[in-house]
Amino acid sequence: MRFQLIGVNHKSAPVEVRERLAIPESRLPEACRKLAERPEIEEGMIISTCNRVEVIASTRNGTAADLRGFLHEYFQLAPEELEKHLYEYRERDAVRHVFRVASSLDSMVVGEPQILGQVKEAYATARAVGSVRNQLDQLVTRAFAVAKRVRTETAVGSSSVSIASVAVELAKKIFGNLNGKSVYLVGAGKMSELAARHLLAHGCTSIFVANRTYDRAVHLADRFNGQAIRFEDLHETCDRADIVITSTGAPHAIFRREHGEQFLIRRKNRPMFFIDIAVPRDVDPAMNKLDGVFVYDIDDLQQAVASHVADRRKEAERAEAIINLEVERFHARLQTLDVVPTIVSLQDHLETIRQAEIDRVRSRLGPLSPDQEMAVESLTRGIINKIMHTPISALKSAAREPEATTVIELVRRLFNLHERRAAKSGGSGEQS
Repeated sequence: MRFQLIGVNHKSAPVEVRERLAIPESRLPEACRKLAERPEIEEGMIISTCNRVEVIASTRNGTAADLRGFLHEYFQLAPEELEKHLYEYRERDAVRHVFRVASSLDSMVVGEPQILGQVKEAYATARAVGSVRNQLDQLVTRAFAVAKRVRTETAVGSSSVSIASVAVELAKKIFGNLNGKSVYLVGAGKMSELAARHLLAHGCTSIFVANRTYDRAVHLADRFNGQAIRFEDLHETCDRADIVITSTGAPHAIFRREHGEQFLIRRKNRPMFFIDIAVPRDVDPAMNKLDGVFVYDIDDLQQAVASHVADRRKEAERAEAIINLEVERFHARLQTLDVVPTIVSLQDHLETIRQAEIDRVRSRLGPLSPDQEMAVESLTRGIINKIMHTPISALKSAAREPEATTVIELVRRLFNLHERRAAKSGGSGEQS
């Protein structure tokens, strides 16, 4: 295996760090291309969500890739700004991490289903630009299968706890109850839509939707029997809502302290509750200093979720056992695939020698009867099979062991398979 992964997530870095690394969906294809252009990287993909930014790579010939250098260059950040927040995994540990992420065991809310969809979207983007093809393709598609197995064989995703449900709990604490409260969706993302559904189910009665693409706002508002608002009218209308759920993907805050002051004046100091699930954040933290404005960002919601984690611990342990087994299976499968080209090269090499030797002595033997031809064929094939038996057995056994690369290299040297491969590639180049 030649896998490397580096990243930050909600456990290693606060939101003010993660928002500096967030890659908008529109820029993700370009970022994947730049990653794959690095000489030591054969394949690469990037996962960027509100809770994590991770770079996954398959390297050329097992050489180490400078993924830290990529992050520093792409985001124009000094090493000291990132280093203490980064985690890095290689080989088996990288495989295990990808499996855990896809299976929602590394999520803020263990078992939540959104992360699998986000990984699939990241994979589709990387595939579309050609930065995922072979081994990384095998890794990610296997991760999808592992996630399905975890969800099928455990109850890790059965609890109703989610960011959306926690947001409802917080809103209840602030308002006492939610009957008759109004909700304003700023941005039409899946997470904000889910939170709105929970709030409406708990008594909220009206909903407003503002989105930079007005048609999308209309579409989402229709689903909730709500009202679409043009994005340029956002600040003039937002005070109509008691609860604001915002997730726009804007590079800078769209709600600042002065906006909150205006909202409170127009609302006659009735409280407002902001659920900011955007990274970068949509709401300036200074808004929280206003009496009557309550702002919760994605990290605040994480702390609220923590109290629910114990309920899923046993199921999470079962899921971890499944992942450990799947990591070993995936490793064994890749190692087996690694030895196949050498086995094929060895078989081709010895068959070429056998045919050459038969042709060389044929003139001295004279005409052979069909029975004699069959005897020569059987004799020479038997000799070749006996010669091949030991190295092929050694290769197949080594495929399951850490020394597989060493055994492959030894067999190639013993039978001059490197020279044969170079001659073949040189010949094909001259013909083209």
